[in-house]
Amino acid sequence: MSSFALYLIGMIVVIGGLVYIATLLHVPNQWIIGGAVVLVGAGILGAVTKTRSKDPPEH
Repeated sequence: MSSFALYLIGMIVVIGGLVYIATLLHVPNQWIIGGAVVLVGAGILGAVTKTRSKDPPEH
């Protein structure tokens, strides 16, 4: 399994935990969904940044 996939799986677990806690705290659904969407975007951006291979130097 690639490190990109592991990074995204970890982000999904974190987001799931935060959504569960927000539900227990009776946070309105639109805020939960909005926060989850933002975190998914940040997770994808972070995963791409951390796992991207460096471009070879040009000659």
